[in-house]
Amino acid sequence: MPNTALSEAIKEAYASAPSQQIILHTLELRHPAFVDDAGQLVAIRVVRDTGDLWARLESQAPLQAGERVQFVAMGFELDLPPVDTMPVPEITVTLDNVSREIVRHLDAAAESQSVIEVTYRPYLSTDLEGPQMDPPIHLVLTEVEADIFRVTGRARMLDVGNKAFPGISYTAKTFPGLTR
Repeated sequence: MPNTALSEAIKEAYASAPSQQIILHTLELRHPAFVDDAGQLVAIRVVRDTGDLWARLESQAPLQAGERVQFVAMGFELDLPPVDTMPVPEITVTLDNVSREIVRHLDAAAESQSVIEVTYRPYLSTDLEGPQMDPPIHLVLTEVEADIFRVTGRARMLDVGNKAFPGISYTAKTFPGLTR
């Protein structure tokens, strides 16, 4: 089944593999505990390349929407989930040679009940004005393990089947009319 979220330019790059056009794979990790020294929310952004990348995010990005942001060069592995009828696709994400800053953020996240969100965005080296997948793939990172060399975690698509419906909890506190 074809992936309709991919742009025509990246479909062409996948099909023909031109030497002057490189597909740059990026990951963004977000969590409420990922904050900078000023207490502002930050994201961990990495690119699988030998040099850092400055690229524009999509206009619906969760943090810094539409802005040009830096992705730090880092080795990582991931296999994209198949475009399939599988209930909840799951992949393994491995970050190699992680920095102290990333470990510090992951330690802070481990003390929280919130999940780590992951966004995968492919860019073309010839077009950094936005990701070549709209919408990008959003995953939830679980089962994170870290050692001195790498961080590995299982990432899965948002599990819509296990979401509460309706999304609103009708309680006496939020709807006082229920107590009558």
